[in-house]
Amino acid sequence: MRVAEVMTRDVRLIEPNQTIRDAARLMAEMDAGIMPVREGDRLVGMITDRDIAVRAVAQGRGPDTPVREVMTDEVKYCYEDDDTNDVARNMADIQVRRLPVLTREKRLVGIISLGDLAVTDEARRAGEAVAG
Repeated sequence: MRVAEVMTRDVRLIEPNQTIRDAARLMAEMDAGIMPVREGDRLVGMITDRDIAVRAVAQGRGPDTPVREVMTDEVKYCYEDDDTNDVARNMADIQVRRLPVLTREKRLVGIISLGDLAVTDEARRAGEAVAG
């Protein structure tokens, strides 16, 4: 099975100069814990609810802190035509629960999560990724 068949396509993005308040508000609206960060048409990072809590709030930073200051700028990703078996294995190896999904032209088209894998016949692989 290919990533494109199970990924979540409705992805909202945020810019690095927006605030962590903006990011938290968007995450709450989407009921999501992660957002890709874009600058122009490039994916430049990811911000998670954990980044906001640990890298901002725990360090005394305010809600007007720019996303750029707390985001993860080393982005791991997969391609929409990758095999879900390989992606699940990779997610276990690098210990992540979600990956942005790109086209071969490096355009963001979705996000794949362990939850996306779990609602398919790939549930066993999602379990392996969690165990990893």
